[in-house]
Amino acid sequence: MLASFDFMETLSSFIIMFAIIDVLGATPVILTLRDRGKEIHSLKATVFSALILVGFFYLGDLVLKLFNVDIQSFAVAGSILLFLMALEMLLDIEIFKYSGPTPDATVIPLVFPLLAGAGAITTLISLKAEFADINILCGLILNMVWVYIVLKMTDRIRKFFGKNGIYVMKKFFGVILLAISVRLFTANLHSLIGLL
Repeated sequence: MLASFDFMETLSSFIIMFAIIDVLGATPVILTLRDRGKEIHSLKATVFSALILVGFFYLGDLVLKLFNVDIQSFAVAGSILLFLMALEMLLDIEIFKYSGPTPDATVIPLVFPLLAGAGAITTLISLKAEFADINILCGLILNMVWVYIVLKMTDRIRKFFGKNGIYVMKKFFGVILLAISVRLFTANLHSLIGLL
């Protein structure tokens, strides 16, 4: 496996997943959740995201087949969640109401659908057709280190940008998230229609 290691493939995997996971773009969402009194655990979020992504990397097709769900349907469902979160950011409304037994928002909505959502999972699985497994996993590990650093530094990011800066970031990344959700939806809906 180590013989297949290639620095350029690792770098390419890292850059592709970096753009899809986009934890920096999720910073306004994280800050909004914290402002609403929700708990975000950096290490827990990083570990859970890594476990989900590695799990789907190796077992994704099998898990989805068990539930008779294809990757396109999964991606469309994830895109709808991302769409709703983008609307929250753009319209300053609360659509996603967490009513669980604890105020912990680490797993939902942070890990899924933001960090280890349908976009990241489908990207990871599709990379298997292009790169060696070791290079994809190295790129993923580097991304998880970056995720942890950003999650730990959200308060510093808030101080650096200020309230106005965070508000502008929230609107900007809301549009980006909306665009990603639309692209994910249309690309996979097109594939689904082709399967009918």
